[in-house]
Amino acid sequence: MGAEAILDPAQGHPEAPILESRVLIIMTGGTICMRDSPSGFIPARGFQEQCLSRVPTFNDGSDSKGLDVVVNQANEVKEHPSLRTPTTAYGRQIRYTVFEFEELLDSSSIDAKGWAEIARTIFRNYTLFDGFVVLHGTDSLAYTCSALSFMLQNLGKPVVLTGSQSPMLVLQNDATDNLLGSLVVAGHFMVPEVCLYFNNRLFRGNRSCKVAASDFAAFDSPNCPPLAVTTSMRTNVNWDLVNRPRNIENFSIQTNLDTSHVACLRIFPGIKPQMVDAVLKLEGLHGLVLETFGAGNAPHGEDNAMTKVLADAIKRGIVIVNVTQCLTGSVSPVYATGMSLSRAGVIAGLDMTTEAALTKLAYLLALPGATQESVTRNMSTSIRGELTESSQPVFRHPDSALPERIQTLTVLGYAIAQGDFARVQEIIKTEPHWILNDADYSGNTPIHLAATSPSIAILHFLLGQGGSVHIRNHNGRTPLFLAANAGLFEHILLLRQSGAHLHSDERPAAELLAQRKPGIWGIAGITLKQMSERELEGEHTENGFERRGKGHRVDLGGSAP
Repeated sequence: MGAEAILDPAQGHPEAPILESRVLIIMTGGTICMRDSPSGFIPARGFQEQCLSRVPTFNDGSDSKGLDVVVNQANEVKEHPSLRTPTTAYGRQIRYTVFEFEELLDSSSIDAKGWAEIARTIFRNYTLFDGFVVLHGTDSLAYTCSALSFMLQNLGKPVVLTGSQSPMLVLQNDATDNLLGSLVVAGHFMVPEVCLYFNNRLFRGNRSCKVAASDFAAFDSPNCPPLAVTTSMRTNVNWDLVNRPRNIENFSIQTNLDTSHVACLRIFPGIKPQMVDAVLKLEGLHGLVLETFGAGNAPHGEDNAMTKVLADAIKRGIVIVNVTQCLTGSVSPVYATGMSLSRAGVIAGLDMTTEAALTKLAYLLALPGATQESVTRNMSTSIRGELTESSQPVFRHPDSALPERIQTLTVLGYAIAQGDFARVQEIIKTEPHWILNDADYSGNTPIHLAATSPSIAILHFLLGQGGSVHIRNHNGRTPLFLAANAGLFEHILLLRQSGAHLHSDERPAAELLAQRKPGIWGIAGITLKQMSERELEGEHTENGFERRGKGHRVDLGGSAP
């Protein structure tokens, strides 16, 4: 994946080779893949062949290249034919393949089981691809986006969900632009979030909601600006808004999320406390999302009966979250009715969407060791950018200040190279977060530079600030490769702990270098044992997966979730 700040033809380097990004398209179903039938539109198979291979925008006509895809819980790897886009405006091509679920669903039929299947597919193929695009029906797309944003923990690569209001095979459709835009984002921009791309805009997934049943502009993000907007010239990413993982941990998934333990109830004029009480006494219920009026208001009922029903449920251990029915704005207990809910123990959901509140509640309740206190605390804290904790104004440097950006990045680069930890801290403290993934003339980000810095503390600090370990420089090298090539044991271990892995394009060079320094490269993920087995038995080893013909089994060194 290329550097964020120099993805501009005007700043390109003609002598540099054209890199390929690898993207896995996961087809779950939905309108985008449907075709007509006597009973109406139904999901259909063969999306890559029927809809993409014949279109020059999605296929440059080059020889097809097989891409390995881990296809099931047994970690079976199968080779899938791939397509490649023409060279984009950013000087890069995207090679991709479509992996279709066994059962293609209308989105109104998806549930937590389907979300878990998507999460596991991404987890199993995480080291094989630079980014992921999930094709999904629009009806429940906002729920899936929100759920996945919580289920995918310490995500370091882009996961872009999209769909369409009209099938790809229909003459006038929005599917082509939505899929192409999603591919460009997943293949070019290191946005380590679960996002939703629709109608030329990239939204944070857990901030999105469906606002139109038939318009092409079907989705919006009322309380959070788009992360990116596609124009006729380019895709402009608002890097200041991008949420990055700040834990030095490997990517993992939490699939034990069950929405059958939570419920959503919309308050309406004249609602009876007995109605709310009946919902709160449902067997197995652990959490409730309450959609209230305005800034978080609900009727008291006679003798504060409604408040008493809610308070009694909270005493029984049920977590209740208050979100507004309004499209924009936040729950803020400024009125007496809202204050009474807060005093009863109802959590203010601030500006969360209903979809985000419901799926976050289900996620937190399913975490190991979860208690009512821990869920209550975390529901009002932003863990994936799903809510605004503060309404303080945000000041940004103007985008046109290019010389200042270059100057600051240069000063930071020298500080990293010299191991000046105090100076690095000082620069990062006063600069916007995009500088962490900005790049110099060689495509090296601060993480690339820190990977060979004499100070391990600098690398640890930059990783803790949200710097990406997956961006590749102009030579296609990741920070992990540079650290291994420099022979820095501690740097390699820290990068691996942060989820770094060698890109598939780097492995041939890494295997050659490993013959001279097996210890160093073994820590980075290359072992002489793997190479000798491949040479003796004619097997192909890639990204830790051992192939033994089509339909073979593989060993990940542990069971996948």
